[in-house]
Amino acid sequence: MEEIVVGIDVGTTKVCTLVGRVEDEKTMRILGVGIEPSEGIRKGIVVDLAAASQAIKRSVEKAEHTSGLEITTALVSLAGAHVSSVNSRGSTGIPGGIIDATDVNRALEQAQAVAIPHDREIVHIIQRDMTVDGQEGVRSAIGMRGYKLEVETHIITAAAATMDNLRQCVGAAGVEIQQFVLNPLASAEVVLSEQERQMGVAVCDIGGGTTDLAIYVSGDVWHTMVLAVGGNHLTQDIAHGLRLSTSQAEDVKKEYGNAMRSEVGSEEYFSIRPFGEDNDVRISRQDLAHIIEARVAETFQLIMQEVKRSGYDGLLPAGMVLTGGTSALPGIKRIANEVLGMPVRTAQPENLTGLVDKLGSPAYSTGVGLLRWATSMRDHDVIVTVGNKSRRRSRGENSMDFDAIKNWMKRLLP
Repeated sequence: MEEIVVGIDVGTTKVCTLVGRVEDEKTMRILGVGIEPSEGIRKGIVVDLAAASQAIKRSVEKAEHTSGLEITTALVSLAGAHVSSVNSRGSTGIPGGIIDATDVNRALEQAQAVAIPHDREIVHIIQRDMTVDGQEGVRSAIGMRGYKLEVETHIITAAAATMDNLRQCVGAAGVEIQQFVLNPLASAEVVLSEQERQMGVAVCDIGGGTTDLAIYVSGDVWHTMVLAVGGNHLTQDIAHGLRLSTSQAEDVKKEYGNAMRSEVGSEEYFSIRPFGEDNDVRISRQDLAHIIEARVAETFQLIMQEVKRSGYDGLLPAGMVLTGGTSALPGIKRIANEVLGMPVRTAQPENLTGLVDKLGSPAYSTGVGLLRWATSMRDHDVIVTVGNKSRRRSRGENSMDFDAIKNWMKRLLP
């Protein structure tokens, strides 16, 4: 039976529902697309339940119409400054002398014993590294002989009330959330190569309301964070600086914007009617670029501070991969390169077939990444919480049937 997967990227500027079918290991066929302007969401957080529910419902209905399929369950993106993370270790003795999946789960349960406040909910528990009898760097311990197993994990949590509000909005569209996936982890599924993950790389998803960062070292996630700053802040700066409405400022940013003032000619102008004016006014594109450059540079300075605070800034030879809608802004890669002092590239979804006319942009990396996440059973397990704190699954379990999971586990066994 062909595997159909659904992802809903609930962003500050848009809601994107995608229905996909796995063609092969690399190719995804897009069967349905539903893109709607986002309402009731600010900086990744629901601020108006009714408006957000309606936007999600319209997006889901569009995807159902284009795909001809009924959507009942989906993976949903998660962002916002309420997201935080912590690293934790768990250990267990091996009574049988040979490590099996039960021993790994027991060590992971120990790692989860960190004090999580009652108003927080675990989103992901990502297995980073294993140590068997003091031997570090073990990738998969199942089947190995040993007496003590230690597992290092990266635990991502979010505000429980915020997640419940998002569940309510998606539920109002008749869709059950299989799993929340943090934005940069979903985007990483489609924009990072395995070589980059192994070398050490940061993926930076710059959306409308948030900038989401994930640092990969030795193939695994080592650090995640969400900054409450994004493309909408550029729009607000333009609206304020040029006395334009928000919608005018957004249009100007997309059509004439550049993050590097030096890349814009001094004779380049555009015409628009600001507040309080009876006629159109000519505005220099250099003046517009000056406004954008200041905010973009400040954003990357904040990102650099976070990378340094994580302690992994010296472990990123592959540099940073930019994605998200704002990363399509001309000149942004050069600013990032200058501020961060590391290699920078911009990436977007690839290896797609079907209804892909609108998806060839960095703005849709998270949406496509959700589909990839749903079909991916990678080298490590990710334990997730859905609905309550006691219900946990292996990564990908939601979208794969149980026989597929058993077969996957058998491949790990000797």
